Amino acid sequence: MIHLADGRCRLVGMVHLRPLPGSPGWAGDVRGVLDAARRDAEALAEGGCDVLLVENMGDLPYLKGAVPPETVAAMALATAQVTALGLPTGVQVLAGANREALGVAVAAGAAFVRVEGFAYAHVADEGWIDACAGPLLRARRALGADVAVWADVQKKHAAHAVTADLALADLAHGAAFCGADALVITGASTGRPTALDDVRAARTAGLPVVVGSGVTPDDAATLATEAAALIVGSWLKVDGDWRNAVDVERVKRLRAALP
Repeated sequence: MIHLADGRCRLVGMVHLRPLPGSPGWAGDVRGVLDAARRDAEALAEGGCDVLLVENMGDLPYLKGAVPPETVAAMALATAQVTALGLPTGVQVLAGANREALGVAVAAGAAFVRVEGFAYAHVADEGWIDACAGPLLRARRALGADVAVWADVQKKHAAHAVTADLALADLAHGAAFCGADALVITGASTGRPTALDDVRAARTAGLPVVVGSGVTPDDAATLATEAAALIVGSWLKVDGDWRNAVDVERVKRLRAALP
């Protein structure tokens, strides 16, 4: 399990997988998916990332709450390519396929899972996402898995009217109460900046807070004063487009911006 409470802000680089088997964009080439994942992971490590996070970003549009066996199998193969590099690695399976992500993490030796819909329900692009803390932590216990849970609070690409009577700090406290190991705070969508005040509000829950979107060299140092980790995807890619390969020079530039 990865621990974030040592006062050092870590740089987390995203490994966005190409479309996996069964998704609309699947190109029929598993080896190509795995090779691309390893190349991106190697570039992120070379550029100075401390942690890597594997996600099935290419599987648009996403299923809700569960994915088929072929997705799980491909995710496990790809994640094993990344964990082999020796850096702490996380897994997220979109959208909200958190039990499957835990299975992938156990099989591939990952250190954490990023979980949407951990505590409190919300409406995402895919529809209603229910909370999963109870069954997910029971599954982790049954597996004897040393895998941390990084739980999104007011997740991006989602509407949160159902919890509008709760401030972000209240939601953060709820996720902490339900057993999260770290909290992820984002902007409204991929690439949108994360408000520093939101990070500070989440910190009142007493857990490490991770910034999950919109980090650039311009705001990285400021966010790092409050956050335990910064997850960066789009900005580290060629031309800042998440669909492209990782640009190692952009990784180095963002790394250099951190204290």
